[in-house]
Amino acid sequence: MNRPITTLFMLMSVDGKISTGASDKLDVDKDFPKIQGVKEGLHQYYELEQMTDLWSFNTGRVQKKMGVNEKDFPQKSPVSFVLLDNHHLTEHGIHYFCAWAENFVLITQNPSHPAFSVKEDNLHIIKQDSFDLANALQTLKADYGCERLTIQSGGTLNGLFLRNKLIDYVDIVIAPILVGGKDTSTLVDGNSITSVDDLNLLGVLQLETCEVLKDSYTRLRYKVVN
Repeated sequence: MNRPITTLFMLMSVDGKISTGASDKLDVDKDFPKIQGVKEGLHQYYELEQMTDLWSFNTGRVQKKMGVNEKDFPQKSPVSFVLLDNHHLTEHGIHYFCAWAENFVLITQNPSHPAFSVKEDNLHIIKQDSFDLANALQTLKADYGCERLTIQSGGTLNGLFLRNKLIDYVDIVIAPILVGGKDTSTLVDGNSITSVDDLNLLGVLQLETCEVLKDSYTRLRYKVVN
């Protein structure tokens, strides 16, 4: 395989929502700890997250929601981070990830991105004229030695991974809550299937493990078979 083996690892509600609402002010990481009946078992997700791959894929939009453009710099982590971003991260946000990551790879189509002004030994930039997800993954493996990659991006980008058949495994932790709302992001958003001819773009899954966790949480792990 000329790209990393990928695992979509996410926390979601029973109805598949990965946010608590249709606003960037709302986020499960910030909101679930406040909800009685959900907060008690939330630690299990973060404990499992610590055991995922040493390369993690995310987006600048998600990280901006998490406050990386203002946070104090963290301690060094053994994890390498890959972020897709055109305009959400500031120069502070870039330095934040350089301080945190073993390696930090930014994928961007913005020639004026603040990252180009940052000089850090562990900062690498994949500049694309137009976004090519498959090519970016190939570059991650060929140039940076990324063999396995955990995907923790938003629903739209997860949809691109799915439609381009770039997901190998799905590992989801289900919180005991219903969120609802047609505009609230789900595990996989993006373009819908509108033609019978496109049914081969669907992700067919083979269940590998089903684990009942404490406090009504569940973990499901699948292999993508097509």
